[in-house]
Amino acid sequence: MKRLTTSGKSSDSEKALAEFRKLLEIMDELREKCPWDRDQTLESLRKLTIEETYELGDAILRNDLIEIKKELGDLMLHIVFYARIGAEKGVFDMAGVLESINQKLIYRHPHVFGDVEVADAREVLENWETLKLKEKGRNHRVLEGVPTSMPALVKANRIQEKASGVGFDWERKEQVWEKVMEEISELAREIQDINPDRMEAEFGDLFFALVNASRLYGIDPEAALERTNIEFIRRFNFLESHTLLKGRDLKGMTLGEMDEIWEEAKKKE
Repeated sequence: MKRLTTSGKSSDSEKALAEFRKLLEIMDELREKCPWDRDQTLESLRKLTIEETYELGDAILRNDLIEIKKELGDLMLHIVFYARIGAEKGVFDMAGVLESINQKLIYRHPHVFGDVEVADAREVLENWETLKLKEKGRNHRVLEGVPTSMPALVKANRIQEKASGVGFDWERKEQVWEKVMEEISELAREIQDINPDRMEAEFGDLFFALVNASRLYGIDPEAALERTNIEFIRRFNFLESHTLLKGRDLKGMTLGEMDEIWEEAKKKE
């Protein structure tokens, strides 16, 4: 295996290690002396961790670097908290968590720490999924690692990434548009037949095809949709505020009048 090297910024690393050690010591104190921290379990922390992850995601979408730093700290606290509870149960501790991820990263990057050669990032992902299956044993299935509780849009993207990692993908990314158009046609037929169950199924197929297209073109579908959500909220708030300033109510306006203000909001962007 190739030797692991340091970046030369040893003072930064030493400072980070010192702060991490301090965090571990703080967690020990909190777990022993704070009633709230003492009462927490793996299960009670779960929903808080999900909330913190979404808050980090929001900060990333806003490109708020200061807030990203704060949210990373909150997530780090949760990781240390879980490790402390694991140590109390005698199952795992922080050292074990770090040792495990270090071993995984070295094993799954043979092009960095071994003699394997790769042409591009796609080959890296394919090797990653192949090594993951080999590591977990013969009975492991490609899609087993996708969390069932993951939001549907994110889950669809992850499912497709994993399938692609073992070669199940379009030969050319342009081919995906044929699938998208096919799903639109099938949805249109079910809408004409007014079959709610089939309409739902076809909407799902269409969404799945669009997520596939976004993945193939290097677009994060979750980020893309959230960008549109934020844009709509901003424009709608402008529409509502503009209407209230005129002493009017949205319900009393025509769609044409609202569209006029909506276009004004777009121009201001």
